Amino acid sequence: MDHKIKAHLGLIGTNLFFAANYSIVKYFTAHHYAGPFGLNILRIGISLILFWILFFFNPDKTKFQKTEIVPLLLCAVTAIALNQMLFIKGLSLTFSIHASLLTLLTPILITIFAARILREKLTIAKAAGLIMGASGAILLISSREPVAPGDNIILGDSLVLFSSLAYTFYFILVKPLANKYSAIFVMRWVFTFGFFLTLPLCTKEFLQITWNIFTLKDWLLLFLITIPGTFLAYIFNAYGIKKLSASVAGAYIYSQPVFAVAIAMIFLKEQLSFYKLIAGMLIFAGVYLSNRRIEDSGRLPIKRI
Repeated sequence: MDHKIKAHLGLIGTNLFFAANYSIVKYFTAHHYAGPFGLNILRIGISLILFWILFFFNPDKTKFQKTEIVPLLLCAVTAIALNQMLFIKGLSLTFSIHASLLTLLTPILITIFAARILREKLTIAKAAGLIMGASGAILLISSREPVAPGDNIILGDSLVLFSSLAYTFYFILVKPLANKYSAIFVMRWVFTFGFFLTLPLCTKEFLQITWNIFTLKDWLLLFLITIPGTFLAYIFNAYGIKKLSASVAGAYIYSQPVFAVAIAMIFLKEQLSFYKLIAGMLIFAGVYLSNRRIEDSGRLPIKRI
């Protein structure tokens, strides 16, 4: 099979795996099989082990400089300790469809902050994209619809938005490192630092996971969010970037909420109401406008860790 075809299939797989995570995490938390932080430390910990196993089978002599320890730590704080913790907690409180659509705001936020911090040009189209994306987010958060016991849509959506903001800062912080080192090298160390940063916050919920009532289906779903949904997704994404380009890989983010909505409707029986459809269209349009000419910007694709 042609390498480019493999790369495209890998990127489709990446976004399909990420999309499935929304519904699977919601399934575990809604049924009280595991708390969001308990699931998160499993995803981070297992991926960390696999990244280091990959290193021992294919070692490289790359070493980061001492001056880069602080930037790597900041990347771990923003990408893992803040982004992942806020996101998975928010997802446990809201609809998976809401979370998947709100995640699309990340590239819009990056565009705006890049204009301020990285001095990238803020065009009228990008400003219009921000307004449209924000309008879609407000429509989602302000919606009124029946919720399950324990859910808090406003709080959940707000946490997902804050997680996107944290990931925005991570993206800006990691850009110099990503330009210097391989993606797998950076991810290995971000996961390493991130694991130890989140361990104290996640240990209690991890110990409360009700392993004894897990069925074969539950173990399979747990496997899906840890191996394909986290580790393999990033390996496939890195392969796609290497064989194609960052801009092509980034374009595949549009498929992620489509997959997520379809899976949530089938697996969780969530409804794609009219207001969700309108909000999604606004956010999609906002992402498109704010990221026009992305192929000329040299940016990395927007993916959640």
